[in-house]
Amino acid sequence: MKSLLREHYKKVIYVVIILLVMGSAGFLAINHYVEQRGAQYLYSAREVPGADAILILGAYVLPDGSLSLMLRDRVTTGYELYENSKAPKIIVSGDHGRQDYDEVNTMKDFIKSKGVAGEDIFMDHAGFSTYESLYRARDIFQVKKVVIVTQRYHLLRAVFIARELGLEAYGVAADKHDYGQVMPAYEVREMAARNKDFWLAKFIKPQPTFLGEAIPVFGDGGTTDDK
Repeated sequence: MKSLLREHYKKVIYVVIILLVMGSAGFLAINHYVEQRGAQYLYSAREVPGADAILILGAYVLPDGSLSLMLRDRVTTGYELYENSKAPKIIVSGDHGRQDYDEVNTMKDFIKSKGVAGEDIFMDHAGFSTYESLYRARDIFQVKKVVIVTQRYHLLRAVFIARELGLEAYGVAADKHDYGQVMPAYEVREMAARNKDFWLAKFIKPQPTFLGEAIPVFGDGGTTDDK
């Protein structure tokens, strides 16, 4: 009896090991696929094609209301692209789901301080995830051709999502600094996010948390102001 139980446990362990190996291989394969697909459409700021809009993806805003280093680099890169006439409009997309936390107004205020007219800056207050930001850029802001700005590790997934949603998307990396010890953790988390968004963008395509009436990016960005 004990011998039969041992054999049974050995078979169970063997099956578990096979499943873990197969799962790990699939996880790494999807991660590589998303990376490679996104990398095809990354350009330097000088060489990126022109577009309808520059989409700057949000990141952490510090408790004192100032931009984190990573977000400052994104917004600065987006502003530089605008100044070099890569697009006539800017969309800042991020988390403004709470009254006490506001990525988008913080980004818009920074860009306006550089002398950009508010009418050229649209705010997406419900960009709660990368997938939702791209979906809303397409359906709310009616963008067809877009230059996406974020750090490279994140940009690969963002461009992949945009392309799967039918946007003619290009990416410009905003890596102006060394972000230090946080990056290994960000890279690991990003691998999981690439696997998640592979299924969301390629097959499931769920609607974002919020949709609403179209706000064409060709109009006045002041229509998105909430202050």
